[in-house]
Amino acid sequence: MSIRPTIILASAIVMSLATTLSPTALADDPPIETIVVEATRLNQSQHEMGSSVYVIDGEDIQAAGYDFLVDALAAAPGVTINQNGTYGGSASVRIRGASSDQTMVLIDGVQVNDPSSPGGAFDFARLDPANIEQIEILSGPQSTLWGSDAIGGVISIVTKRPQEQFQGDVFFEYGSEATARAGLSISNAGAAGNFRIGVAAIDSDGISKADENNGNSEEDGYESVSVTAQGELNLPRDITLGITAHQNAAEAEFDSFVFGAQGNVGDGDQLSDTEEWSGQVRLVVPTLDGRLEHEVIVGYSDIERENFSNGASSFSADGDRQIYRYLGRYQINEANTLAFGVERENTESGSDDNRIDSVFGLWETKPTQDLTLTFGLRNDDIEDGASETTARAAFAYQASDVLTVRGSWGQGFKAPTLFQRTFFCCGALAPNPGLRPEESDGFDLGLDWQAASDDTSISATYFNQETTDQINFSFALGGYENIDEVDSQGLELAIFQRLTDALSLDFTYAYIDAEDNNGDPLVRIPEQTADLRFTYRPAERWSLTAVLRYNDSEPDPNGAVDDWVRGDLSGHYQISDTFELFARIENIADTEYQQILGYGTPDRSFALSVQARF
Repeated sequence: MSIRPTIILASAIVMSLATTLSPTALADDPPIETIVVEATRLNQSQHEMGSSVYVIDGEDIQAAGYDFLVDALAAAPGVTINQNGTYGGSASVRIRGASSDQTMVLIDGVQVNDPSSPGGAFDFARLDPANIEQIEILSGPQSTLWGSDAIGGVISIVTKRPQEQFQGDVFFEYGSEATARAGLSISNAGAAGNFRIGVAAIDSDGISKADENNGNSEEDGYESVSVTAQGELNLPRDITLGITAHQNAAEAEFDSFVFGAQGNVGDGDQLSDTEEWSGQVRLVVPTLDGRLEHEVIVGYSDIERENFSNGASSFSADGDRQIYRYLGRYQINEANTLAFGVERENTESGSDDNRIDSVFGLWETKPTQDLTLTFGLRNDDIEDGASETTARAAFAYQASDVLTVRGSWGQGFKAPTLFQRTFFCCGALAPNPGLRPEESDGFDLGLDWQAASDDTSISATYFNQETTDQINFSFALGGYENIDEVDSQGLELAIFQRLTDALSLDFTYAYIDAEDNNGDPLVRIPEQTADLRFTYRPAERWSLTAVLRYNDSEPDPNGAVDDWVRGDLSGHYQISDTFELFARIENIADTEYQQILGYGTPDRSFALSVQARF
């Protein structure tokens, strides 16, 4: 089935609604809150930064009712999700056609990419959304802001902050595949400081990772426990000392390599056991009446993985990262702000290690009240002698009260991973000593229009990016070498429209044309994706959310994956100030589809949960 004409028609209908419906329907509503993007280092608003950013807040995640954060990320334009079966199957996130290895992931400002994996990618399969407050997706090369790995973009995950006074909540959910999920959080805030602790756990019988439509009947279970904690102490002279920590332990059953089966995967007795955690200690010292702020961070992330086959250990790996960072923010005057800093990052896996020392500077200037310019420069000195200098520039021009024109250009790089620097085989006598960092160069141009009444907004972005010296394994060399190039360009669209006082829609769409150096389309990158969400809230106490998700066909190393459409429905009812009910139906039409060739996805499934606040 192909519904490309349907998607194009839906785009036209939504655009028509956005431009024809009365923008004065909710003229008395309060203005939409300005969202500050922490991952910019300058703490800029979306209207100031110039770069393309998509923000998902915790309320949106809760309204959709998803058990896994990866499902919420799929709504972002330009983001591609590939998962080796749900319920704990390895999940990768790609931005604008870049590989998952080139997506930097931060949790509360600490990079959590896996130093022990061959490409250094982060596995999103285990992230529970219960304790997430905001997700910021910065698309395009961002190495000037965050250094190595930020070639395709940055996904910054911000955990929930403490609430004023003592508060807590508890929830329990049960649904299809005998899936039980529960969580508890408590928080308190006062003059002396604040704290919050949240725990979320899930246990499921799961489905077969290998598609059951291919005769695979064995269920692959999943269980996980996540703990998020943070606290802050208010010291004299407005100094704050804070700590954050995130920990996850998970077990996921998965299937085996079966040559000749679809996707070369079939039933098997395999298990992965993973434990990971990250955290930081953060000291913030304001000086010069608050105009100059000093921030010192010591961060750490660690992951330990072990796989079992038929009950016996078959693979293990561990990796950790230490981060030492100083960041200064200096507001020279109302029109000029500087951010500058130094960093040291140490990565280790087994007996291998690497160090990167960095220095960077950012300048935000406002020549006029309507124009914001941002410039940045960074140098990363890699331990083996390589040095990378990256730059970025961005502008945001408020052409009128409702229209912002923006654009950005940036460079990115990715240092060879520990595995790529040290692995060799197949007759080779040593690793490739000439392995170079991957490099990227890209720009985007965009328009943001928001009606004065805040009931309509449209964001459209064109992007173009080139990545060179991509690292890939060569059997002829017996190791890794810089042989691949990727060119990608496309369009991203995000629309919000309040149709009536009770009904609103959100629509995101992306077109990605990504090719390798041979002119072939990249595997596992759909050319078109779209997400259409309707939210119906006729009363304060209850609401319904319907999501329709489309994924275009995409090439796979072993064939091709057909396009698919999936519909989800969720709702909530607030029984009282204390209790709230949630219900969810996923894949409401019982569609058979795959994200990766040979791997299955759930049939129609249900879940019901209750939440209590105290």
